[in-house]
Amino acid sequence: MIIKILGSGCKNCTALKENTEKALKETGIEAEVIKVQDMKDIVSYGVMQTPALVIDEKVVSFGKVLKSNEIIKILEKR
Repeated sequence: MIIKILGSGCKNCTALKENTEKALKETGIEAEVIKVQDMKDIVSYGVMQTPALVIDEKVVSFGKVLKSNEIIKILEKR
């Protein structure tokens, strides 16, 4: 599984990355977490608000910082 955090590197983007890593640790799911900061790449996903969470090339959230329990719920549906 590849998880991408889309954002400029702001406080919210960092928080989303930390919450994602916490959710992965809690569930024992192995995934590669990648930060995407290039605006051209971010726009290519159709995302106009950051931070955004992309799992296996599918945008699952944008414009807010998900808590780790919210990320776990998304991961469990996959």
